[in-house]
Amino acid sequence: MTILCEWGSKGIAVFPEDKKKSNALITLLDHPEEKSQDGVLSWPGEYDIQDIAIRGIGHKEGGQVSYSLEMENVRFGFLSAPLQEWGDYELELLGDVDVLVIPTNKPGIVQKLVDEIDPRILIPVQNGDADTFAEVLNYCGAKGQQPETEYKIKTLPVEGRTVVVLKS
Repeated sequence: MTILCEWGSKGIAVFPEDKKKSNALITLLDHPEEKSQDGVLSWPGEYDIQDIAIRGIGHKEGGQVSYSLEMENVRFGFLSAPLQEWGDYELELLGDVDVLVIPTNKPGIVQKLVDEIDPRILIPVQNGDADTFAEVLNYCGAKGQQPETEYKIKTLPVEGRTVVVLKS
């Protein structure tokens, strides 16, 4: 599932299904590409593009990439699929995340990472079978929640956690 984040005229496409540059300012890919394209990030490292701080975090010796992104004092975490165990070093690179987008293919790892990261807003993304996704939604307290086509962050929750289920 492609996630599109928009701030005014700036847009970021995260993990697009077709692996090509989108119309967004920045496209984040989950696997390194040999040929670089303008506006496409696919490697671990730190980037600063038009006041957007981005950190690519490598897994599997850099063969898979997740991202943290900060803009307008909100920090996002986009974890790539298939979901991996995260060590202390990777969690440190991710930092304190306000909004976490996480694949749901491994419920045990999802539960562990959500507990460790403790985001204010959690967006589980279905990338496995429906039963596994339902198990994750049940754990998150979102079982039976109606999927939304889009979600707008007005303010971050002061207490607790908001779980957002997006239509796939």
